[in-house]
Amino acid sequence: MSKAGQALRQVLEEYGISQNRLAVTMDINRSTIHHWVKETRDPSGDAVLKIREGLVAIDAEAAEAFIQLYLGNLTEEASRDGESE
Repeated sequence: MSKAGQALRQVLEEYGISQNRLAVTMDINRSTIHHWVKETRDPSGDAVLKIREGLVAIDAEAAEAFIQLYLGNLTEEASRDGESE
């Protein structure tokens, strides 16, 4: 199961963003988004960054939610580590 695909599906649903709109924003085929959302393919690390960029162009909060869902505890741990220094 693709954690990125799960996060992307959730964000698209919660923020009312269509797969087509994200694909157009990212300048890629909608079928690529579909494969990620349906978890038949995993996005590469570079693709995850481009997903974030595409989401930022549509809705910055959606982009933040995607990263939070995808990275989860990693972003929280990094924040805590930075505060303790």
